[in-house]
Amino acid sequence: MKLVTVSQMQKIEKEADGGGLSFDQMMENAGRGLADTVFELFIDEIEPEALGLVGAGNNGGDTLVALTTLLEEGWKARAFLVKRKRDDLVKRFTDAGGELITGKDAFEQLAESIELADVLLDGVLGTGVKLPLKKDAAELLEEVNVILESLEEAPFVIAVDCPSGVDCDSGEAAEETIPADLTVTMAAVKQGLLKLPAFEYVGELDVVDIGLPDDLAALKDVKTEVVVADSVAARLPERPLASHKGTFGTAVLAAGSPAYTGAAVLAGEAAYRVGAGLVALAVPAPLHSALAGQLPEATWIMLPHEKGGIASSAADVLMKGLDKATALLIGPGFGTEDTTKEFIANLLNGKSSAKKSAGIGFVHGDSDSKSSDGVKLPPMIVDADGLRLLAKITDWHKKLPERSILTPHPGEMSALTGLSKEVIQEDRQGVAVKYAKEWGHVVVLKGAFTVVAHPDGRATVIPVASPALARAGTGDVLAGMIVGLRAQGMDAFDSAVAGAWIHAQAGLYAADDYGTTASVMASDILNSIPDVLSDLEE
Repeated sequence: MKLVTVSQMQKIEKEADGGGLSFDQMMENAGRGLADTVFELFIDEIEPEALGLVGAGNNGGDTLVALTTLLEEGWKARAFLVKRKRDDLVKRFTDAGGELITGKDAFEQLAESIELADVLLDGVLGTGVKLPLKKDAAELLEEVNVILESLEEAPFVIAVDCPSGVDCDSGEAAEETIPADLTVTMAAVKQGLLKLPAFEYVGELDVVDIGLPDDLAALKDVKTEVVVADSVAARLPERPLASHKGTFGTAVLAAGSPAYTGAAVLAGEAAYRVGAGLVALAVPAPLHSALAGQLPEATWIMLPHEKGGIASSAADVLMKGLDKATALLIGPGFGTEDTTKEFIANLLNGKSSAKKSAGIGFVHGDSDSKSSDGVKLPPMIVDADGLRLLAKITDWHKKLPERSILTPHPGEMSALTGLSKEVIQEDRQGVAVKYAKEWGHVVVLKGAFTVVAHPDGRATVIPVASPALARAGTGDVLAGMIVGLRAQGMDAFDSAVAGAWIHAQAGLYAADDYGTTASVMASDILNSIPDVLSDLEE
């Protein structure tokens, strides 16, 4: 699904109209698509009733077409006109048996109709609205909200294209905005719907095809998409019956420090849960005994350490364990010690450390200290403290393997770019795309509506914002999922998009299981990954 600004959508529709798909036909397609959505939701309902709040704009027209289509299929339908003239669409509606709510007692009739309706179509205000709302529009929306809140059983509310009162560019929302159970948006998702506070009014989100030709230049110019289940399912690797563990790759994860011992296990199990064939955990040697029993399926690389943190000489040990690796993750739970930064620098430079570590490692102390120059690093993912340490290395982006994946939250993105978190959050998509291009790597800017940006200018937004994901360890799970998918041979961008979407859905599943977002822990998200994957296979 494309993610567009209001002006982009207007340009797309104008080009389509000029090419032979008239505005009237687009409206007809939109309204019938909206009606199809209603049919599916109420397929078992006996004598269903619909009520439409019909504004003067295009979404009001979409609503009238939908109501007329419902009437043609045996529904009962009423319409409350808001500053709309009795045009041809209104006539079609009444000719089909639709009832208009009019007269001096119109508001009383409206209250009664809302109570009787199974579904309420909100088509009052469209995508071009700017705040603050005019007084009469605000009063109407407020009145409808009062009626809805007074009912023990309110109708199912569907916003037509967008909830009335939402700015579809900025994501601002009027206090009077009617909260939707479902927003059915036309042709493409408007970017403001995936911003707060507007998202709080959107409910579920669906897109209706209005018949736009695929070859529209204005449509092709849109480089940002919203990922959906079908597109994730199409990206995932096949799992042939004749598979063996080598079929699904080897993920190596360098992670952990005394302060963050669990990061390696969370990431390692996540890599397994998304299908990696073998997971090797490279951790500071003192952590092995505490962690090994928590993930018996993993193999282990014990790294030299200094006071429990990864030592600079650990690059030698890790590189010797990369001969069969198909993807490498570094960073979860690293801490920010200078020796760990030197480890990353040595790893990227392909050089052994001249300095002997005081700690103990699996091969530490071996008399063979020859250089590891020439070792080719596998596809890499860098996460968490690994990103903060990376930022301290000169020309780090030139030293990473081609098309590496970086998974910063806004604070880590700030360390990498020098921008403030506030500036990053004001334009998450723009910042992610800019630096993906500049660095030549895939950027996963985490947070509400995670943005995955490709160096070629493409971007994908994950349509999820949930406090279920705002918990320590969830980032380790995401990084593990991405390296697990990358290890199976998936493209870097596809791995990042699929991993971020599955991760977000797993958070929603976990919250649904508990009935609250407050109790969701990173391990709960891990446990929900199989459920998400199972649903994708249906």
